[in-house]
Amino acid sequence: MAKSKNQFVCQECGYVSAKWMGKCPACQAWNTLSEFREAKQRRGWQTGSSSVTKTAAPTSIASVKTAQEPRFSVDMEEMNRVLGGGIVPGSLVLIGGDPGIGKSTLLLQISNQAAKQKEKVLYVSGEESEKQTKLRADRLHIHEEELYIMSETNLSVILQAAEAMQPRVLIIDSIQTVYQEDITSAPGSVSQVRECTADLMKLAKTKGIAVFIVGHVTKEGAIAGPRLLEHMVDAVLYFEGERHHAYRILRAVKNRFGSTNEMGIFEMKEAGLTEVKNPSEIFLEERSKGSAGSTVVASMEGTRPMLVEIQALISPTAFGNPRRMATGIDHNRVSLIMAVLEKRAGMLLQHQDAYLKVAGGVKLDEPAIDLAVAISIASSFRDRECRAGDIVIGEVGLTGEIRRVSRIEQRVQEAAKLGFERVILPARNLSGWQPPKNIEIVGVETIEEVLQHALGGA
Repeated sequence: MAKSKNQFVCQECGYVSAKWMGKCPACQAWNTLSEFREAKQRRGWQTGSSSVTKTAAPTSIASVKTAQEPRFSVDMEEMNRVLGGGIVPGSLVLIGGDPGIGKSTLLLQISNQAAKQKEKVLYVSGEESEKQTKLRADRLHIHEEELYIMSETNLSVILQAAEAMQPRVLIIDSIQTVYQEDITSAPGSVSQVRECTADLMKLAKTKGIAVFIVGHVTKEGAIAGPRLLEHMVDAVLYFEGERHHAYRILRAVKNRFGSTNEMGIFEMKEAGLTEVKNPSEIFLEERSKGSAGSTVVASMEGTRPMLVEIQALISPTAFGNPRRMATGIDHNRVSLIMAVLEKRAGMLLQHQDAYLKVAGGVKLDEPAIDLAVAISIASSFRDRECRAGDIVIGEVGLTGEIRRVSRIEQRVQEAAKLGFERVILPARNLSGWQPPKNIEIVGVETIEEVLQHALGGA
């Protein structure tokens, strides 16, 4: 029998210590180390008569043959886009999100769409009984014969069922509820999550099964459990949005088989999640034209251009230190752009409160939104509205210069498709492409030129 020992593991980052400490040396969190007993050597998961782990000899990289990863797609194009073109057999995908956001609904719909293609799907729920899963499936009108459901938390039983059934897709909802019998710690602990994920990874890689696992999130929004969990999987997807709003955003933060900048938009309805084909129209449908402080920017989310409204409210402060608040934009970037406007454009903003928001709940972090943020702040400060048909694109430098951005042609084409009349962009982006005939292009080099064109010299 394998010897065991007591260890103390941080529940936030997975740091292992031989003795208890009040503060974790790795993540600096207090009172997160808990005791558990773990065997020094665990018996590996066996499949049939042979072990999963095989002895491998080193191979010359020149002799390794490469081939395009085979994928199979589901009916949701938004999901295929985020995954990089479809589901890769043998991949391990982690999906996280707030409680009630729709993770289980999304995965059950994906399971149904894969089952429609005569692919076997095993949906394992550790939080709901089979009858409860069936009730949710009836609400979503899911009745495919190739979709199998199972209510189980013992990972050994789940692996045996997957070995016997050989599904094309395996879904674990959620990783915090499953456990290994030979680990003494409770389900959801660092050791259980780490070892269960390792066994699921062996199953995915050796049998070519696409495995989706659901991960709970902490109050800060990060996936609960050790950070090692995100390193082990092939892709990490975050399902974002407000439970009281209809729209949901599926964002890839790690993907070994595709871009990490892709984003999918869904709308939650009574019959489940439906994909949003044109998110630009959704984010601009409630825009109030002719209001000061409102600017539209063309932002790139992966390979997709998306038009989003940026709103700013500048008002005199009632306190000694003005407030700087931003939703959907880094507040440090807002402070930087306000400093550029004050130094290069002569705007006295040091006694003004600034509140900025990206309409629709989208988070923007690319440099191309700098110019739109600057125009929104200047428009609200001078109380002068921008033209309703204007799009502003560009990066703002500390000396007030407007720097070029990438994929300008796709951004301009999206603006022309939605009926915008004029695009203000960096002058260095004017060469090398042909703009559409039904839209005016204005190239600018400094922040003063931008203010002259957008606000009439505000």
